[in-house]
Amino acid sequence: MSNHFYDRDLISISELSQSEISLILDTAKKIKQSPKKNLLQGKILASCFFEASTRTRLSFEAAMLKLGGGVCGFSDAGSTSAKKGESLYDSIKVITAYADVIVLRHPQEGAARMAAEVSNKPIINAGDGSNQHPSQTLLDLYTIYECQGRLDDLHIAFVGDLKYGRTVHSLSQACAAYNTKYYFVSPDILKMPEYICDYLSSKGMNYSIHSNINEIIDQVDILYITRLQKERFDEAEFKQIQGKYSLTAEMLREVKPNMRVMHPLPRVDEIEVAVDRTKHAYYFEQAENGLYVREALLALILNKELF
Repeated sequence: MSNHFYDRDLISISELSQSEISLILDTAKKIKQSPKKNLLQGKILASCFFEASTRTRLSFEAAMLKLGGGVCGFSDAGSTSAKKGESLYDSIKVITAYADVIVLRHPQEGAARMAAEVSNKPIINAGDGSNQHPSQTLLDLYTIYECQGRLDDLHIAFVGDLKYGRTVHSLSQACAAYNTKYYFVSPDILKMPEYICDYLSSKGMNYSIHSNINEIIDQVDILYITRLQKERFDEAEFKQIQGKYSLTAEMLREVKPNMRVMHPLPRVDEIEVAVDRTKHAYYFEQAENGLYVREALLALILNKELF
């Protein structure tokens, strides 16, 4: 069967239809259940991380290797010619000659779209500033489906840094296709951007804004937590909010039996280790699912036919 994902860029989750998202998630499920060795033999992934990453970079590289392909690239802009002043435009023009697909993380918003305009090879956006992180969104959707059995009509709370957190920006937009009820929990300085709220309103979605996790924790199916970035506050301001957005095992006593806690990681002190031992913790399974979803993306983008 013909595959319309073949040779496509993945820049923003908003560019994918609900049926396309379903295809990616179904493909990830197939790969998780039955690994596809040597599917991408002879193909090369350029892993171009101009910004630090652990899970995204390693899972993309591991995905390519598990499918039988090869990997080249870098994990630090300081080890590239960018340190000498080379533009991203020139870097991408060169890298396209070396690989069949490019996974790009860059601190500048819009960098992935610019790279896609330059490259004659598919670009996968692995995070551009505080803008988009579509493969994270896809693995989050896969994880939600896996632990809840559905994507429709769920109550999801986003907690922590909602202003700069590109994971919550992408996921909140994607969940609008599934009639989600949203709860946004953050300090006022890090509240969800107005353009996201406007987008959800335009889609007829319901959301509410809160300052404390305990206000909503017993109502939600998914508690999606992100870290508060201490560097964005002065010391006095941070001390006032420190701990207010941290999850303890004690706080889980009255939650729904099906409630699961997710986190894009890394965590600092926003989820205590004791939560790991509860049935509600699902962030390490979430991280593992990144491998299968990224295998699915690479398999679809680099194969003409569906399998």
